[in-house]
Amino acid sequence: MQITTEVVSGLERRLNVTVPAQRVKSQYDARLKRVAKTAKINGFRPGKVPLSRIQAEYGQGIQQDVINDLVRDTVFEAIEQEKIQAVGMPNIESVDVNDAGLTYKALVEVYPVVTVNSFDGLTVERQISTVNDADVDTMVDNLRKQRQSFAVKDGASADGDQVTFDFEGSIDGELFDGGAAKDFKLVLGSNKMIPGFEAGIVGMKAGEEKVIDVTFPADYQAENLAGKLAQFKINVSQVETAQLPEVDAQFLQLFGIDLAPNEGGIEKLKADVRKNMEREVKSSLRNQLKQQAFDAVLAANEIEVPKAMIAEETTRQRKLMLQQFAQQFGGAQQFDENMLPDELFRDKAERSVKLGVLISKVIADANLQVDQDRVKAMIAETAESYEDPTEVIEYYTNDKQQRAQVEAVVLEDQVVDHILAGAKVTEVTVDYQELLKRNQQQQG
Repeated sequence: MQITTEVVSGLERRLNVTVPAQRVKSQYDARLKRVAKTAKINGFRPGKVPLSRIQAEYGQGIQQDVINDLVRDTVFEAIEQEKIQAVGMPNIESVDVNDAGLTYKALVEVYPVVTVNSFDGLTVERQISTVNDADVDTMVDNLRKQRQSFAVKDGASADGDQVTFDFEGSIDGELFDGGAAKDFKLVLGSNKMIPGFEAGIVGMKAGEEKVIDVTFPADYQAENLAGKLAQFKINVSQVETAQLPEVDAQFLQLFGIDLAPNEGGIEKLKADVRKNMEREVKSSLRNQLKQQAFDAVLAANEIEVPKAMIAEETTRQRKLMLQQFAQQFGGAQQFDENMLPDELFRDKAERSVKLGVLISKVIADANLQVDQDRVKAMIAETAESYEDPTEVIEYYTNDKQQRAQVEAVVLEDQVVDHILAGAKVTEVTVDYQELLKRNQQQQG
């Protein structure tokens, strides 16, 4: 088999392959004989049909099957022979059968050969945050708010009150779809409505009616409403004030705490809350640092990656989003993949592929191996938040798939440590509440 390779672009190679005529003929003859054993042609018994007649009847189809099989088999032989680290499936551009044999061209993408620049010039910000007593008190209050009830009150509504009302929206005097509701309940200050809407209701009383002017944001999802000034007629039917539960025996029992002397009561609750908060802070800061380090490496190493890898990652991210939709809203059959075009994922997919290539190179260059002690420590840390830590530790230890996921996270952390060892790291103290706000913005 004759093969020549030409460079088409940075990561594209074209293979020019010629399969000798003898190999083509040998495979054609073998298939022709197999067909002759079972072919049914009027006037002949099976297996007794002359090869010339078989060729006349089936030769064209046999020839095409032989070509398809030879291209399928030899293209991977050619890739291996040329020592090409191919990515994705080859694209067959042209096929021809002539006196020399079977000739075709195959376009393949290759895995990039990269060199990761020194980390000396990288600057990474390491955030530091601690949980103080006031943060714990705020979190306990949040737990109470999550279980708050409402009681009817007289007088004007205020932030934190729940208001029941009818509303009807219009633009230039014309009602618009989705702009009206009856007996709508809203906790003022929750910021669930467009800017200005809740503020316009603050101060209203039960039985009161008024019209408020609100401008839809310029980036509002409904394009026909984006940036438009609307009037909403508000009719309040009820105002309720929030009532927080007392931190009593009943409340503490919700968190598995008894009021017995050895249980500690409210102090035990605060201790548990602090522990969870500190665990979340540690995880958040670790993820932030990882993001900073990886962003710095990406910015310092511009590389080209195969389109096939980006396409594969795009498909993976689309499937993941569909799974999330299915979990949140119901069965996956309700969602069509066409609802999620490639453009929605392409930038993120390309970033993920580039980062994966760079991290793999860092791991190889530094000969990093998974630190099993860190794996055990991470499993133990994860298990702390469960009722039976021992059971969780055994699960992660014995389940190969789950352990592999933990090992992958640990190895990424080791890569981050390796990057930081060479980079310039600046430390910035961040208030816990500010850290919480940033995390909520990122998740939103």
